[in-house]
Amino acid sequence: MATHNDFGKKAEDLAVGFLQKNGYKILIRNFRFQKAEIDIIAEKDNLIIITEVKARSTDAFMLPQEAVNKKKIKLIVSAANNYLEEFNKSQEVRFDIISVLPDEKGKLIIEHIVDAFEAFDAN
Repeated sequence: MATHNDFGKKAEDLAVGFLQKNGYKILIRNFRFQKAEIDIIAEKDNLIIITEVKARSTDAFMLPQEAVNKKKIKLIVSAANNYLEEFNKSQEVRFDIISVLPDEKGKLIIEHIVDAFEAFDAN
């Protein structure tokens, strides 16, 4: 497996631990629908939380969350709609981003961006 894939997996594992520590129930990881993948689907306070995890080894070019563009949002929303139908979920949905970046000492820092985008941002 490529180093960037290892880093991405580590970032997702950190994000799952972070969410669990903050009271989220993880429902599924890496949910796929057509060309889309949702990194983490969780539940908290009767909401379905769709979470995109973005990790970078540096923010020299862009912040991790800036990689979630309109095309990516459209894919995530499509996959989220499929998940809700497939698992007969009727709760309100929130879309979050978890950004993972190393600090100057190499320690990975998690930033949880709650309600990062709306489903209509995909249009």
